[in-house]
Amino acid sequence: MTNSAALDYAKKLISCQSITPATGSVFDALENMLTPLGFAVERFIAGEGDSDPDNGAPVENLFAVRGNGGRHFAFAGHLDVVPPGEGWESDPFAPEIRGDLLYGRGAVDMKGSIASFVAALHEIPEDAGTISLIITGDEEGPAVYGTRALIDHMQARDSIPEFCLVGEPTSVNKLGDMMKVGRRGSVNMWITVNGTQGHVAYPHLADNPVSKLVTILSEIEAVSLDDGTDWFQASNIEITDLTVGNPAHNVIPAKAEARLSIRFNDQHSGESLSIMKREIVEKHGGQLKPVISGEPFLTPPGEFSAAISQAVKDVTGIEPEASTSGGTSDARFLSKICPVVEFGLCNATMHKLDEAVAVDDLDRLADIYQRVMMRVLTASK
Repeated sequence: MTNSAALDYAKKLISCQSITPATGSVFDALENMLTPLGFAVERFIAGEGDSDPDNGAPVENLFAVRGNGGRHFAFAGHLDVVPPGEGWESDPFAPEIRGDLLYGRGAVDMKGSIASFVAALHEIPEDAGTISLIITGDEEGPAVYGTRALIDHMQARDSIPEFCLVGEPTSVNKLGDMMKVGRRGSVNMWITVNGTQGHVAYPHLADNPVSKLVTILSEIEAVSLDDGTDWFQASNIEITDLTVGNPAHNVIPAKAEARLSIRFNDQHSGESLSIMKREIVEKHGGQLKPVISGEPFLTPPGEFSAAISQAVKDVTGIEPEASTSGGTSDARFLSKICPVVEFGLCNATMHKLDEAVAVDDLDRLADIYQRVMMRVLTASK
């Protein structure tokens, strides 16, 4: 299937400035694409009135659905993008084709995938089954009022899909070489150790929190969580910040802080890891504040992954590797309601200056998405 609509749609979406959290014009553009294809489009704002700036509110979300029978296939994605930064060769929000590439912020992460999916819908008969799009304006940010709010919205209207394809850029070296069938979990931990400030020449009159924090971190670093599994790489603990903020060379500080980030496989949970680390921290007089941003999930090999693999092979001639590598995505939320697989464009330039997608890949991805939908929707007929 050659479909110039994919390129046209990608240009329209990239043209909308939608730095996270995204609202407004980029959702207008997507709604205008979907309405002529027979979709009922529902948009809502989540997080209004939230005074916590860390929550990234307010966020706009879109749920679009066509059909009310047969199998229910969903596509999930996000219209928000990370800030472009300085140094682009061209305006990051003015899509430009140079050679075989389309340049613009969001070209691969992930306005290009959304454009390809919408283009693929042109080839899907309206009576093939139920199709929905789960699109948020907050994936690159805190993700508090994005996909989680959309899931609540879908559950309230009793519209839960049987399969969900997330259009994250999963391909590595060429389109189709990798799909994600799971992800490790993620938990961040803030450690605080309070002491008593004093003069370094009179340590008996003070209580140095830095020494305690060093001991805590040393014990945590010595822990080997696991050796990995058949599907997941080993869990890892990384110290990502260490702060004392002491401007004086002759003062024992009153407080020392550190931050950890743990990526973990399905041998653990965010809660079990929090309990494990809290025991170490509190043993030395510190306090621990964990924030779990996602639990691990796996969609075992089966009908859905097989449909994607076959569609990729039909279009590209290669069979995608089923992987659980990489960071988190909104699939961590969607996996709680249905089987989820991630598949999309090449990720080499995502979040970088001069982000770009091969124009041909937009059309080929549309072809893959169309084949996946038809295979899944008509499998029971």
